[in-house]
Amino acid sequence: MSEILFGIGIAVAIFVGFNIGGSTTGPAFGPAVGAGIISKILAAALFSVFFFVGAWTIGPEVIDTLSEDILTEEGVFTLQTGVVVLFFIGVALFVGNVFGVPASTSMTTVGAIAALAHAAGALNWAVLGEIAVWWIVAPIIGFWVSGIIGRYFYPTLNRMVAIDASDGSLLEFHKATFIPIPRLGPETTRREFTGVVVVVAIGCLMAFSSGTSNIANAVAPLVGSGDLEVNTAVILGSFAVTIGSFTIARRTLDTLGNDITALPLTAAIVVATVSSILTVGLSAIGIPASFVIIATMSIIGLGWGRATRTTSARDIGKDSETTVSVGSLAGDTEGEELPEIGEEQPEDIPAASELFDPSTTARVVVMQNVVPLISTIGAYLTFQFVPIFGF
Repeated sequence: MSEILFGIGIAVAIFVGFNIGGSTTGPAFGPAVGAGIISKILAAALFSVFFFVGAWTIGPEVIDTLSEDILTEEGVFTLQTGVVVLFFIGVALFVGNVFGVPASTSMTTVGAIAALAHAAGALNWAVLGEIAVWWIVAPIIGFWVSGIIGRYFYPTLNRMVAIDASDGSLLEFHKATFIPIPRLGPETTRREFTGVVVVVAIGCLMAFSSGTSNIANAVAPLVGSGDLEVNTAVILGSFAVTIGSFTIARRTLDTLGNDITALPLTAAIVVATVSSILTVGLSAIGIPASFVIIATMSIIGLGWGRATRTTSARDIGKDSETTVSVGSLAGDTEGEELPEIGEEQPEDIPAASELFDPSTTARVVVMQNVVPLISTIGAYLTFQFVPIFGF
């Protein structure tokens, strides 16, 4: 019987890892995909590699945190309770992925573990309270910092960066020697290439950061119960995340890259920089960062800031190199340029709906609160009222 239950536990852990890959690939590489820098396949590959590096190097420490620090007593995690916790985590994340909304795996996991601990009378409220405070503060910081940049500094920043995507390949490989030598494409500028490298590098950093914290969400219950060794758990969880990145993550990449707000390359750099700095900062002080929420609110803040900016004809003319939309819900205006000074018409000014979609934003915000509630409430009711657990 224990072998069957262990097999179920492994299957559920893989299911959780699969959904983690689906929900966290979007925040890391959604801006780069939405801006047309890389494809969804390359985004999934990069995310998988850097997630594993983060999981293997720092991930074991976070696994210990979720297995011990939130609990005040030993023996709460057993194979049975671990399977139930993983089940509710996986179901909740799957609901978010079905709706194309990347939910916070940290909030979903901590909610389920806290429900178990509370039902067992072993919840460390001080640790949980500290984590919860930062979960509220960090996304607000991300929203307002990105919103201020979008509202007041974006046109100037865009002119400084000036890395709109050019036609043709970013790099070409010349085979004049035995080893092909990469060179810039015929229409690629050095500034564009630098911007692309920055956006992809920050996405890789976010993938690394996700691996350091999110690997615990998939395997900590089984490690805590003593049924899975840490290194084996890291490999198993990372493999499951890779499957999710290449499959179900396509929907969250669309949501964060296209549906919420238009993201030319400059905007992608802003979003990735703000969210990665906040995520790494929280990880540095030992807080399991709500990676998805921070990145999503940063994207929403930038879109809101750009949509509500008071735009003059002079600003529009100066910002003539800005790409208006990359596959936004308002229509296919990719590559459209704003008119020169003196040539603009009222209908030429981009509508707020081209830069910020309130309906998609509402769906994202609602689902990102519903998903953790599913795991928390479901786990608590199970542990509190199902007699076999004896709490």
